[in-house]
Amino acid sequence: MTTGPASRAAAAPPCPPPDPHPRGPVRYAVPPGAVDCHAHVIGSPPEHPFVDGRSYTPPPASEADYLGMLDATGMAYGVLVQVSVHGTDNSLMLRVLRRHPRRLRGVAVMPLGLPARQYDEARRSGVAGLRLNVLYGGGVGLGDLEEYGALARDLGWHLQLLVDARRIASLASRIAALPVPVVIDHMGHFPARQGLAHPGVRTMLDLVRDGAWVKLSGAYRLDEAPWRHTIPLARACLEIAPERCVWGSDWPHVSHWASMMNVGDLLDLLADWAPDPATRERVLVRNAHALYGWKQAAR
Repeated sequence: MTTGPASRAAAAPPCPPPDPHPRGPVRYAVPPGAVDCHAHVIGSPPEHPFVDGRSYTPPPASEADYLGMLDATGMAYGVLVQVSVHGTDNSLMLRVLRRHPRRLRGVAVMPLGLPARQYDEARRSGVAGLRLNVLYGGGVGLGDLEEYGALARDLGWHLQLLVDARRIASLASRIAALPVPVVIDHMGHFPARQGLAHPGVRTMLDLVRDGAWVKLSGAYRLDEAPWRHTIPLARACLEIAPERCVWGSDWPHVSHWASMMNVGDLLDLLADWAPDPATRERVLVRNAHALYGWKQAAR
């Protein structure tokens, strides 16, 4: 079996950049104080190396481009999530967070057993949670789920889980027992055409009913444009837990090789997920402020 540079490149193909002209929605007005709860900044090797074993190779996504996307889409605040290709090297994300302490929060990927000062540095930089990722390579898996729950509890953080809902049943009891808030990434990251009757989806929705949060994000990872099969799932999450749903753009849309959407297209989809303006305001503003710790949550 070939394991040289050519085979590694084939296993991690380059993905295209995001739309260079992001816009806000055309179907509604973004409410004041809105938060994009899921996006990434990405550096370039050798300064910011990519991990071996990754499933894609992204283009750079700079701090300036990220902030420009927030401004263009009407987002007052943003949450950066450590991208899988940088593994547990959170240095780029933390540097961006420190430059914008009022506007940004972060979700880090960190190994267990680090010196306490490193976790404290992340917390002081604006990190509010830890991400466990079993889907794209370069992340931290779920084998030490309980240990991560204890670490997050001690730091006052939540745990964000990127897991396919079709495989969540075997983890459900462990997730339910965690002592911290749990955020399910991308509505369970499964083919939405399989519908709400799938046993794994039912388990995921049960976890949401019992207290888990869910990111209404990544529609293009669940379905083909215009992503109509995601509507029943998003509405089910909102019906079960309207106070624990948040929205994210997933910019710059890594590991995506189909036609590139605009962030505005994804925001317009939120009008189908949450037709009621009050529900959209809750998702885009109040829920996000509460989860990530902005003082505006106490209004």
